[in-house]
Parts: sequence; C-alpha cells; structure tokens
Amino acid sequence: MPTPAMLANTGAMKEFVGAFEVTSKLTGHTYSCKFSHMWVGMSTRHSDTIDTKITVDGVGHIIGLAHTAFVKFRERTGRDLTDREASFVSAEYLRERLEEEDLRPLYDVSEADVLRLIDKIGIK
Repeated sequence: MPTPAMLANTGAMKEFVGAFEVTSKLTGHTYSCKFSHMWVGMSTRHSDTIDTKITVDGVGHIIGLAHTAFVKFRERTGRDLTDREASFVSAEYLRERLEEEDLRPLYDVSEADVLRLIDKIGIK
C-alpha cells in the first residue's frame, strides 16, 4: 500500500517555513515574518492546541492550532499531519490575520479554521 503524500519533517524546525512578508490590506504596512518553532500547548498553556511561534517584525507571536483538527485530519486521511504541514497552516493563518491588520500576541485557531486552511493549502 503506498504511503500518502505529505510534507516531511526534514531539516531544522526553524526552516520548515521560509521567511515571508505580509502586507496589510488596510494600512499597506509590510510585516516581516519568520517561523521559529512549535510545541504542544497542552503542557505549557493548558490548552488543547499545538502552538507555533512566528516572529513578526522581530517580536514573537503564538498561533495555537486546535488539536481536535489534527484528530479530524487523521480520521479523514488515515495519517497524521506532520509538524511541517502544521507550520504551513500556522503561517497561512497569520498571513490572513495580518492582511486584516489583526496583530496580537496570541491567536487560538479553531478546529474549523485549521481544517479550512488545510484544504486551502492543499494538504491531503
């Protein structure tokens, strides 16, 4: 049986997502973003999330992805979402927020939004 296609966890975690820029649709400000790392939010924030840290203009911001979406993804596809794929989901969520000038230190991303972004990115 062939292994489902996935973005493998190759290289250093800080290199999972390359540096990127996002321009606010409201102000025209361009944000410089850089993925840092991820960890399980259940142990650090007592939340049911997988947390990622991305710096925006040099300041760290946390994007907490609902863990239940990881379970739903596994049920739907028969495989786990890789850390690298989750990193892309976090970056895409942050991109959407920054385009709307919604900058905050912590984002809790709902199950529905995580699954929507998985589909938007094309992760199967």
